[in-house]
Amino acid sequence: MKDKGQVKNRGTDMLQGSIGKSLFFFALPILIGNLFQQFYNMADSVIVGRFVGEDALAAVGASYSLTTVFISVAIGGGMGASVLTSQYLGAKDYRNLRMSVRTSLLSFLIFSIVLGAGGFFLSPWIMRALQTPDNVIGQAQLYLKIYFLGLPFLFMYNVLASVFNSLGKSRIPLYFLIFSSVLNVILDLFMVCVLDLGVAGVAVATVLAQGISAVISFFVLRRQLKAYPADGTVSLFDGSYFGKMLKIALPSILQQSIVSVGMMLVQSVVNGFGSASLAGFSAAMRIESLCIVPLIAVGNAVSTFTAQNIGAGQKERAVKGYRISYLILAGFALFIMICLEFFYEPIISMFLGSEYSAEAMATGTGYLRFMGFFFIMLGLKMSTDGVLRGAGDMSVFTVANLVNLTIRVAFAYLFAPVLGISAVWMAVPVGWTANYIISYLRYRTGKWKTAEVR
Repeated sequence: MKDKGQVKNRGTDMLQGSIGKSLFFFALPILIGNLFQQFYNMADSVIVGRFVGEDALAAVGASYSLTTVFISVAIGGGMGASVLTSQYLGAKDYRNLRMSVRTSLLSFLIFSIVLGAGGFFLSPWIMRALQTPDNVIGQAQLYLKIYFLGLPFLFMYNVLASVFNSLGKSRIPLYFLIFSSVLNVILDLFMVCVLDLGVAGVAVATVLAQGISAVISFFVLRRQLKAYPADGTVSLFDGSYFGKMLKIALPSILQQSIVSVGMMLVQSVVNGFGSASLAGFSAAMRIESLCIVPLIAVGNAVSTFTAQNIGAGQKERAVKGYRISYLILAGFALFIMICLEFFYEPIISMFLGSEYSAEAMATGTGYLRFMGFFFIMLGLKMSTDGVLRGAGDMSVFTVANLVNLTIRVAFAYLFAPVLGISAVWMAVPVGWTANYIISYLRYRTGKWKTAEVR
């Protein structure tokens, strides 16, 4: 039998060498992969906006605030599972590593089936509760029902991707995302331009692309796990591991869902301004989802870096990694700000097509130009949250993200009648800043260094 210390990781080594290089080159495949995932999601909006019409774009946009909640739940759940796996990897405890992976996959498969069934039957009620405009509500409901049928594939892919990342193999999910993104675009064009299925066509294309990618990812992971030999029998599910996973997964789901839940709750505010404003807002949200990708990727890299180094007993190296992440985040935030300030109009036009309304353009460009100055706060929040999550210190982490959500929702509802639709995005940096301050104060106490969950 192999000695545990002789197992070769074949991924980014977080435990030794240059910290800056470790973080950057681990985050880079996640960044590129998440860009492709956003491109994957954006394809629906671009294609229906250009080939079907503004109402179709508004319908997909009305659905987007809800679908991103479920995407965030899947990503957050995967991150919760990955922290435990990373800590076991750092400690070279391969039996528990394999047990945590199996328990995570089975748990989230069952959860996603239940969640998908609930979403399928409740989607009409949800769309009405969000005051979706009458001229788009039928298409929005159809898109959601098809989307929920494929929810287990979405969950499985994201949990599998997080497991690969926790093993230091962030390039593998990247390859699958590139494959599924290209497949999704091809299927979108075929369903809309050839079969003329409209909104239903892009939903079917998304489900098919996600399903194929999830199945292939599962078989690749099975092969990868053979590199980590375990002593004794590893069962399919273990309640103790499930409890440990939930301790990290639930706050991670909350953290990942804050933006999505907040936008869903204020969607009724946006919907009240009509379908033209909704179309412009939807286009801007898609661009924002691209802008936050590098910041989230760095935060995820910090989480994995912290978890592995705590598992290996190298807590001061985790501190240095957090500090270095600030430099990486500042570079990304500056680049994003420059792009949005100079190219906001052609970026929005990409979604709206040639016959857009002035109201849709004004809403979209107003959103982007304002938000460009504040993405640095999201980056600082994500990195600090990444340290707390990687260490398993989730109490203050949870409070900080709840404060973020509360500020965003309350501000939008209170000030939209006075300031107009711009109140919806003015609340965002206020929530991010409050979240960062609370998480940073917790980080400064140093208590996270003793909060490991394994």
